[in-house]
Amino acid sequence: MVRRFQIDLPLFVALILLLGAGVLILFSSSGGSTDVIFRQSIRIVISLAVMLFVAQLNPDTIRRWSPGLYLGAVLILLLVLAVGYVGKGAQRWIDLGLVRFQPAELMKLATPMMVAWLFTRTTTPSGFSRLLVVLVLIVLPAALVAVQPDLGTSIMLAFSGICAVFLAGVRWRHLLILSAVVAAAAPFLWSQLRGYQKDRILTMLDPWADPLGMGYHTIQAQIAIGSAGLAGKGWRYGSQSYLDYIPERSTDFIFAVFAEEFGFVGVVFLLSIYVLVAARCMRIAYRIQDSYCRILTGTLTLTFFFYVFVNVGMVSGILPVVGVPLPLVSYGGTSMMTLMAAFGIIMGMYRRRRLMS
Repeated sequence: MVRRFQIDLPLFVALILLLGAGVLILFSSSGGSTDVIFRQSIRIVISLAVMLFVAQLNPDTIRRWSPGLYLGAVLILLLVLAVGYVGKGAQRWIDLGLVRFQPAELMKLATPMMVAWLFTRTTTPSGFSRLLVVLVLIVLPAALVAVQPDLGTSIMLAFSGICAVFLAGVRWRHLLILSAVVAAAAPFLWSQLRGYQKDRILTMLDPWADPLGMGYHTIQAQIAIGSAGLAGKGWRYGSQSYLDYIPERSTDFIFAVFAEEFGFVGVVFLLSIYVLVAARCMRIAYRIQDSYCRILTGTLTLTFFFYVFVNVGMVSGILPVVGVPLPLVSYGGTSMMTLMAAFGIIMGMYRRRRLMS
């Protein structure tokens, strides 16, 4: 069955462990809500089905779909700006009636697919001119997402595109030029941020400057993590979570709940699973000979690990709060399905491509 469905068993087991840990801590963070667990379980089943389906696709099919998927995702982002659903001050979703779909999540797959496709085509311009085209393809969706506003997802899109550029083997001279351009544009980018986004970045340096305002999220999360000790306070015995001090404890700040209840030992265990997932995927990328598959697999892996780094850094106070959930653990559906589709791509490419000896 493992071979028939193109499943990489070590990777699959690690993913199941993460999903299981998510359900466990979500039950606690939601106050024992069976309704929340039921809905999350449905999302997990659907996400696993998506992963298995995508794993059956031929890599050549995925390669051919790359331009069309990218173009379609950009058009949907434009549609969001026109008629998108508005929630919590942001216009990020398409309301389909029964569910709300966040198109920016689809862009997390479409952007690295498009960049990998362009770098592996022999008919496209080479050298610095091709790099400029790629930069436009990266900046366009990142800008469309940033104006929703969704700074966290915009950063993730830009990071995924840059990873694909790096893995494609661009000359160091061109990368230095690109870095200089980004550094020169930093003041302009800062001026384009909204007031609360600037406050979040500045609050990271000193959250106690506004303990009941912008610094509240970070301070409460740090209290939860710091009070956990070696083994934690026990499942469903986290005081910060139980007394409702931790905001967004089922989504963006669920890591603080996990750390408070399971302590240093639990955190090491959880992060070890993430490292195993990333290491397994990078090993797969290393052994794939096809350039498109190798670039895409490596990019999806680095983006996933960056996702984890940003969330943990945000919760622990070393990064600004940008609204990035903990992959496969936080409550939510669109992000989970996108990630599982990415792992389906990785599994399918590994099983169907000839490996290095």
